[in-house]
Amino acid sequence: MPELPEVEALTAFLRENAVGSVVTRVDLAAVQAIKTFDPPLSALGGLELTGVARHGKFLDLDVSGLHLVVHLARAGWLHWRTGLPTAPPKPGKGPLALRVHLEDGNGFDLTEQGTRKGLAVHVVRSPAEVPGVARLGPDALEVDRDAFVALMAGRSGQLKGALTDQTLIAGIGNAYSDEILHAARLSPFKMADKLTDEEALRLYDAVRATLTEALERQVGQKAATMKGEKRSGLQVHARTGLPCPVCGDTVREVSFADTSLQYCPTCQTGGKPLADRRMSKLLR
Repeated sequence: MPELPEVEALTAFLRENAVGSVVTRVDLAAVQAIKTFDPPLSALGGLELTGVARHGKFLDLDVSGLHLVVHLARAGWLHWRTGLPTAPPKPGKGPLALRVHLEDGNGFDLTEQGTRKGLAVHVVRSPAEVPGVARLGPDALEVDRDAFVALMAGRSGQLKGALTDQTLIAGIGNAYSDEILHAARLSPFKMADKLTDEEALRLYDAVRATLTEALERQVGQKAATMKGEKRSGLQVHARTGLPCPVCGDTVREVSFADTSLQYCPTCQTGGKPLADRRMSKLLR
């Protein structure tokens, strides 16, 4: 799933390559992707793309006062295209969800791989009209230390869930929460409201450092190379069975119904493997 660093990098890319251009046409290829009907997608045609912003993991394109707000979900992505075909795409064919044509013949596609479709597109007069945007907590790179510590102290739940709860802190997803917890040397199962003052500050510093370093790697990349850059910088996420680059222990995994987390026992859990709920059920 694209998270804060990738969405911020896409924002920077579009500011450089698309802002100032007129949107000539928007083609919808996946009907389930569009979540609004007033204003219609056709209202964007003929208007200038005047700005691009990020709200948590939402991408917000300001088109002369109308906003095309996109959430890329788990398997969505933005692909910059030079010389877009003029013929409208056939609905329901392949991963294409939406195509935006610009006046110079270039533009971009929003695509989503897999059968589970979650990519969402809204056309609104204000980003606050999008329910997911309206519910966002403070941005992970803007919240200050005291506010962050207070948020953790008021959260009754595991750290993994706290970091990925967009209503608590906006922008962190599955991958970077694993990376942050590894950098902070904290178990994903530790309760957020049980952190010591030192642990809470360590976690805050890990959030800042992990996201800032990832953002520095991503900004300036072309949209096509961002996913590879993200994978190359990961320490534990998606590295099950590989050695931890910090201590050399084997990275382990805990699986859930539709997701998983990765961690290093030596760095994060005192050398003790966490119970894998999926395996526990199989062994009963």
